[in-house]
Amino acid sequence: LLPILLLLSHLLLLPILITLPTLLLSHLFLFSSFFFIFLTPPLLLRLPTSIFVSKMSKGTANDVFIKLDRASKKYREGETLKGTIQLKSLKGFTHNGITLHMDGSVSLQMSAKNSGMFEAFYNSIKPVKLIAAALDVNKGGKVSSEGQEIPFEIPLKATPGNLLHETYHGVFINITYILVVEVKRGAFSKDLTSKVEFMIESINDLKPTEPLEFEITPESVENKRGRSVPDFHITGCIDTQICDIAKPFTGYIRVKEAKRSIKSIELQLVRVETCGCAEGYASDPTEIQNIQIADGNICRDMDIPIHMSFPRLFTCPSLATSNFKIQFEVNVVVIFSSNDLITENFSIKLVRSKATL
Repeated sequence: LLPILLLLSHLLLLPILITLPTLLLSHLFLFSSFFFIFLTPPLLLRLPTSIFVSKMSKGTANDVFIKLDRASKKYREGETLKGTIQLKSLKGFTHNGITLHMDGSVSLQMSAKNSGMFEAFYNSIKPVKLIAAALDVNKGGKVSSEGQEIPFEIPLKATPGNLLHETYHGVFINITYILVVEVKRGAFSKDLTSKVEFMIESINDLKPTEPLEFEITPESVENKRGRSVPDFHITGCIDTQICDIAKPFTGYIRVKEAKRSIKSIELQLVRVETCGCAEGYASDPTEIQNIQIADGNICRDMDIPIHMSFPRLFTCPSLATSNFKIQFEVNVVVIFSSNDLITENFSIKLVRSKATL
C-alpha cells in the first residue's frame, strides 16, 4: 500500500513542479517590464548630465571653418578677399597641409523644351571660369586642443579675357563664387573640408531714363487670357526703365474706367535667361516674384503707388555676353471679378550705381 501512495503523491506533485518555474519566470518578466517602462525614465532624468556628456566627449571632434572679414560677404573686382581659417579640435591633431581654393564660374543649362534644339551649343555648355586661385596656407603641422586661426588674403582678379560678373542664382544661369579650404590628414584619417560662398557686386552706372507713361485699353492689350475682355481704361507711369538694383521699382497706376469690377492688380517681376551660340539662342522667361498692389474693386481715378524691391541673388545687373544673356521684365497684371486676366509687359534694365558693402 505504501508504494502505491508514494506513486500517487508523485503524480499529484508533478504538474506543480513543472508549472512552478514557468510561473516564476513569467512573474519575473512582468516585474522587469514594469520597472523599465515606469521606473527607468524618472531615474534617468535624475541622473546628472555629466555622465552622458563625459561619454560623448571622449571622442576627438576635429573641424575647420572659413570666416570672412565682412559679414555681408560682398566684394568687388580688384579688392582683396580677407579672412581667417579656424581650426578646432578637442584633443588636437596633425595634418599634412592646408590648401585654399577660390573658384568663380558661370554654369549654363538648357531648358527641357529647348533640349536638342542647338547641337553646337552643347560644345560650349561647359562652365565659364571667371576666377581661379589656389593658396598653400600651411605645409603641415599640429593643431593643439585650443584650436588655431590662420589669416589669408587673396586678390580678386579675373582670368584673362573675363570680368567678374555679379553673383546671380537663376534657373538656367548661375554665377557663383566659392571659397574652399582643405586640410589634408594621414592615410587613416579623413580630410577636413569647408566651403563658403561670397558675393561679387559689379558696378555699371548708367543715367536713368525719363519717366514712362503708359495706357492700357482693350485694343492695346496683346496677352488676353479669358473668354472676353471687358471695356476698361487704365493709365499709369513708371519712373524709369533703367533701374538701380539697390533701389525699389516705383511708379503709379490709375484705373480711369472699368465696366466690370476688378478683383486684383498685381506686379510680376520676370527674368529672361538666354543661352546659345552663333547658330541661335533660346530664351526662357521665368517668374521671380509676384506682389499684389491692389485688392478688390478699387476707386476710379485714384493713383495706386507701385513699389517693388529687387530680391538679392535672384536679380543682377542686366548682362549680355557671347554665350548668355540675363534680362528682366515687369508685367502689370489686372484680374477682373470674372477671372479674365490682362497683362501689359515692360522691359527694364537693371544697373548698380554703387556697391552696397
